Amino acid sequence: MTAYAVANLRPAAQLDDEVFDYMERIQATLDPFGGRFLVHGATLEVVEGQWPCALVVVAFPALDDAREWYASDAYQELLPLRTRHMAGDVVLVDGVAPGYDPAVTAARMREAQAGAGAAGR
Repeated sequence: MTAYAVANLRPAAQLDDEVFDYMERIQATLDPFGGRFLVHGATLEVVEGQWPCALVVVAFPALDDAREWYASDAYQELLPLRTRHMAGDVVLVDGVAPGYDPAVTAARMREAQAGAGAAGR
């Protein structure tokens, strides 16, 4: 199942050269793990709430590939070039399976919530 690395980054108004170096070199760290950018440097159209950050989404064949990429020596060596100059939040997450139905998830959640409420009585 496809997995994703999702970053919510807060770049400074003026980017340090190390950030550009990071950007120029990151793809080489992704390639061995099948990682590919889906969103990077795009203008966001905020339709609800606020989003003052830059969004980055990288797809991987599986969650283990994303984990192995993030923990890899090549990426860990590169990572400080960004983190020294740009705060952010990064998560690794599985995508949904083909045929995913949010109504089925809602029914499970509703059932679990009802069961928790009954147990607390």
